[in-house]
Amino acid sequence: MRSRHERARPDAALMAGRVQRLAVLLRAGLTPAAAWHQLAESEQDAPEVRRIADRIEAGEPAAAAIEAEYGGVAPWSSVAAAWSVASRAGSPLAATLGTLAATLRVLAQQEREGRIALAGPNATARLVAVLPLVALGFGAALGVDALGLLLGTGWGRVCLAVGVGLMLLARLWSRRMVARAARGPVSPGLRMDLLGIALVGGGALDAARAWVDEACARHGVDDPGAQERTETVLALAERAGVPATALLAAEAEELRREAAAGRQERLARLGVTLLVPLGVCILPAFLLLGVVPLVAGVVGGTISGLT
Repeated sequence: MRSRHERARPDAALMAGRVQRLAVLLRAGLTPAAAWHQLAESEQDAPEVRRIADRIEAGEPAAAAIEAEYGGVAPWSSVAAAWSVASRAGSPLAATLGTLAATLRVLAQQEREGRIALAGPNATARLVAVLPLVALGFGAALGVDALGLLLGTGWGRVCLAVGVGLMLLARLWSRRMVARAARGPVSPGLRMDLLGIALVGGGALDAARAWVDEACARHGVDDPGAQERTETVLALAERAGVPATALLAAEAEELRREAAAGRQERLARLGVTLLVPLGVCILPAFLLLGVVPLVAGVVGGTISGLT
């Protein structure tokens, strides 16, 4: 078995399609084992689906099979948790997976929007990182051996070391800023979705909570901030005397919208904050690697010509 570090996180849109196909097959009357087998047959280039299908055909529960192959890897963990809760609560698997597929499609759209928003900052970070190298080329075009001065003189080697260090620092700094801006909850609202699934099966609220807590802990589902809002929704449903499932679904959608808005706001700010490593690191590196040897070469050549 491969280590979990080698298990790449699949695209949310790809997983949404897989989960939707499973839902349709189950709704058509296929058993879970048969549905997974058919899914594996339709995806010959997806060995991970085949491995899970083989485990299920051997008698292993679907949630356990997914956990064994892709435990803690989103969105596989979401599928495992939803399957586990539905099985414990007696909720319809087809409807459960249909709901999960819709959620994954929303998350996939948010991921696409995030990648589009990151394209500009990433391009900016790559562009400014090569400015010092452009300066060296500019010096060579003017007939100044800037690289020779950097490598062949004591002050040049100091400029080279500091300049390269600043370039590396700027790259690490920029990458960390981009990663921090793109970071966010992997499965916002999933805990509420799972609780709604458990309640659809007719289970008592305390039992449903226990099933959801156990599934989230076992399959590595992290949904920060959802617990308090879940309790607020449940209290509202109890006071109003209405089923909590619709309120939970609406609140889960709101959590996903808030997560997407927060991510978009961070990415919008990133276009400005990326100027900080540009000013602190790249511009000094540009001066040390390009301007200083260029000026030294021109001045040295002028003095040599005069003498």
